Amino acid sequence: MSRTPLMPKATAVWLVENTGLTFRQIADFCHLHELEVKGIADGDVAAGIKGLDPVTGGQLTREEIEKAEKDPEHRLKMLESKVNIQVQKATKGPRYTPVSRRGDRPDAIAWLLRYHPELPDSAIMKLVGTTKSTIASVRERTHWNAANIKPVDPVSLGICSQLDLDFAVQKAARKAGRPASEAAPVRTLIPASEVEGTAAHAAAHPEEEEQPTFAPSTSAPREAEPQYDPDSVFAKLKPLKRGEEGGE
Repeated sequence: MSRTPLMPKATAVWLVENTGLTFRQIADFCHLHELEVKGIADGDVAAGIKGLDPVTGGQLTREEIEKAEKDPEHRLKMLESKVNIQVQKATKGPRYTPVSRRGDRPDAIAWLLRYHPELPDSAIMKLVGTTKSTIASVRERTHWNAANIKPVDPVSLGICSQLDLDFAVQKAARKAGRPASEAAPVRTLIPASEVEGTAAHAAAHPEEEEQPTFAPSTSAPREAEPQYDPDSVFAKLKPLKRGEEGGE
């Protein structure tokens, strides 16, 4: 696929005004529609645009233009640059952290240092968007707010995503020569379905809710009442009565 000239419409304006090329030749070279080039020639399109000379810009040669003017079927070829300019890719710097979340970065750093000690400082810098000196101050507890720093999951703070965190942990585990499954387990919140007494737990375990949570109270068996024989009772009372009469 041929390259598009710099500022196609301005180049087309110059070619229309300064050459005898056909509309199709100009349209093919500038990657425009033929009717659009005709509109430029009629003054209906690109009004006020100053023409750009492709010859001085190193995109065409005079010989190529003259050759195309003599042969209407000839297609203009872009002049290849003799200097190969390599395009430098922008390196991915530290992650941007919103202003409202920057105060939470020390807590996130402390969490990563405690639960993922295998992560290098460079990975923590990308995840949290901090500096190496801040990581060192949190690790050595020389941070100016060290007394109030508490480990908090950076995902729950909204500083990084769970996907980025898992990727960084797996990468660090591979570099350490061990599978990612052996890395320190991530501490997460207990699902609501596992907490007794919640609606989620009742929906997940309906059979447990049907059964009573405590054993029904049963009355203790009453002791058998003793049976009394009237004759034996009176037999015991007679000596007592005789003793009372003798005393009188």
